[in-house]
Amino acid sequence: MTKSPSKWWPFIKLLPVKTNFRFMRFAKVYAAVSLAATLAAVVLTLYPLTPPCAGLNCGVDFRGGTLLELTTKTPADLGEIRETLNARRLGDVQVQAFGSATDVLVRFETPEGQAPAVAVEGAKQALVQAIGPMEFKRTEVVGPKVSGELFRNGVLALALGIGMMMVYIWFRFGLTFGVGAAVALLHDVLLTFGLFAVTGMEFSLNTVAAILTIIGYSVNDTVVVLDRVRENLRKYKRMPISEVIDLSINETLSRTAITGVTGLMALGVLAAYGGEALFGFSIAMIFGIVVGTYSSFFVAAPVLMWLGVKRGEEAEPLKPADVRP
Repeated sequence: MTKSPSKWWPFIKLLPVKTNFRFMRFAKVYAAVSLAATLAAVVLTLYPLTPPCAGLNCGVDFRGGTLLELTTKTPADLGEIRETLNARRLGDVQVQAFGSATDVLVRFETPEGQAPAVAVEGAKQALVQAIGPMEFKRTEVVGPKVSGELFRNGVLALALGIGMMMVYIWFRFGLTFGVGAAVALLHDVLLTFGLFAVTGMEFSLNTVAAILTIIGYSVNDTVVVLDRVRENLRKYKRMPISEVIDLSINETLSRTAITGVTGLMALGVLAAYGGEALFGFSIAMIFGIVVGTYSSFFVAAPVLMWLGVKRGEEAEPLKPADVRP
């Protein structure tokens, strides 16, 4: 006897096939909340105006410090290494394994008023006393000049990433659609900076990589919604723009939800078990997926509605291949 398929499996069946939410009904509320959050993020990121990172908690990459590459006799206990160095008050301490189980990379800040050579020698002695004999393969001191260059290069990478995405959207959708997507993109990036300013999490090169990834995710999510809006503008030429946007968001809602939840599941595991080195990256990505999804619906779409779209530009007849069932 064969069992009849369960109505609860697969779980995707629990999602409604068709929704009819009126997203644009509260567009002004979304705009006010987003504007307030963005302004707060900018203030917290920039205040106080002290180099190199203002309100952000810069890591060794941007503040300068020391890098040690060491090899232990037995599999390294990263937690014990971190605790030993934290006890010496070396500021931000980063400990990560690479290669084999005995290879460790350590970064720490040089305490104020102490020569780098003295701080390095003291750290080495403390590690040997706490853990046992080990081989120090590499010692590098990152000075303020190098760390400043890294910070400038990181900011330049973010600016180029945002600029290239904006150019792509402009060519892909035109000026009106491009402005909506650009506003949503800036919204996501600034709020991510605000997250690090509020929480005090370390801002490092890993964070720059996370923000660049968020830029790609945000644009991809926004493009899906805008592309459906453009299709529906051709199909429903007399429907008010707000209703066209509501219809488009509802049609892409399940796809966006499934994509976002899948990413959150993977990043949740990474945040829980990826260790301290990947924790900031994971949290930034989780936050980026949430605000990226929000901005696609509640930032890019309202901006498009307020700017308006010339229907003449979208009134060409649909081809049979463009009509979706």
